[in-house]
Amino acid sequence: MTDARALLRSLFDAAVAAATPSNCMSDWLPRRPAGDVVIIGAGKAAASMAHELERHWSGPLQGAVIVPYGHGAACQYINVIEAAHPIPDDSSVAATAALLEQVSGLSEDNTVVCLLSGGGSSLLTLPLAGLSLRDKQQITSQLLRSGASIYEINAVRKKLSGIKGGKLAAACAPARVITLIISDVPGNDASIVASGPTVADTTTVDDALSILSRYGIDVSDATIEAMRIGDVSEASRTEADVRVLATSDDALQAAAAKAIELGITPYLLGDLNSDARALGEEHARLATEIATGAGPVELPCVVLSGGETTVRVTGRGRGGRNGEYALSLAIALDGHPDVSALACDTDGIDGGGDNAGSFVFPDTLERAATHSIDARQLQDNNDSYRFFEATGDLIVTGPTRTNVNDFRAVLIGS
Repeated sequence: MTDARALLRSLFDAAVAAATPSNCMSDWLPRRPAGDVVIIGAGKAAASMAHELERHWSGPLQGAVIVPYGHGAACQYINVIEAAHPIPDDSSVAATAALLEQVSGLSEDNTVVCLLSGGGSSLLTLPLAGLSLRDKQQITSQLLRSGASIYEINAVRKKLSGIKGGKLAAACAPARVITLIISDVPGNDASIVASGPTVADTTTVDDALSILSRYGIDVSDATIEAMRIGDVSEASRTEADVRVLATSDDALQAAAAKAIELGITPYLLGDLNSDARALGEEHARLATEIATGAGPVELPCVVLSGGETTVRVTGRGRGGRNGEYALSLAIALDGHPDVSALACDTDGIDGGGDNAGSFVFPDTLERAATHSIDARQLQDNNDSYRFFEATGDLIVTGPTRTNVNDFRAVLIGS
């Protein structure tokens, strides 16, 4: 177990390192533009991106970036503001107002560099006229618990916002806008990362209403009217200079290279975005098949995947997508002697916990039983945190200050 723990953790560390701004920004940074440059941004990696930008571009800079509480970094010139995540609060609104102040009154001789990463959607909060922060909080909270995908959630967020869906770029006009992204979304669609504040919105209000209806989320007539009046999708279609610095694939490739270095054959599944519980069961079946020698890869091997799973929250427990996946995997494996696993969020925070994710080992269920922990009962209550806390298998890293979303590694035959 000790060797499996160290090996799996080394793969996760390699994946995270590949997506950190200090490792991914230098190859993609443009030369410092002429004239005055304003730096803005939002997301879990925004402060570390700003810090790296200051390191590469000599001379004073100005601007502000918004990060979740605890995700700050020391910047010399750029103001780092902390706000709430994943449900916005008054601090998010105040931080967004401060960011907009940075880009007001610019000219065509100015350049705005916008630093975006996962988490930016809740941090950039400017309710449309006619909507309150409370309205946004209620709708967002329901969406996050509904099992909706990030594409669906952010399609709605854009229609409730006065800054997302290209509206931030419009606020910067006539200045040139360069957007640098560390992507946490499958497919790396720049209009979805942080709900695309500098990228044209191609969705409609009817699209958003259809999503809300699909998940049984009721909104008032006043909210619908505000969404229709505030929809400026066409007006926000400005020319975009967007550069994606790091993705889930970069993280998976780095982990695969580390596995090869350690004598383990990697088997990459890419980004997977289905229900977390169902995916855990599916990976248990795959791992069992591989362990018998009948699978698509020789032993010893590690199955690697990324993406962003979904969870339909029906219980009152604590945990996140990766904990939900890991608990499902552990139950389905039922103590298989040749399989261990790790499931973590690359940002260091899995859902409502203070952990990045969890380990699964052959004796995980056995150790839980010694604490009188019923795995299926906790699964039914969406309480993966309590389960893995009891077994001692939580993985706590603290904020990594990057985010390319989920990372899963299933080790077989080692």
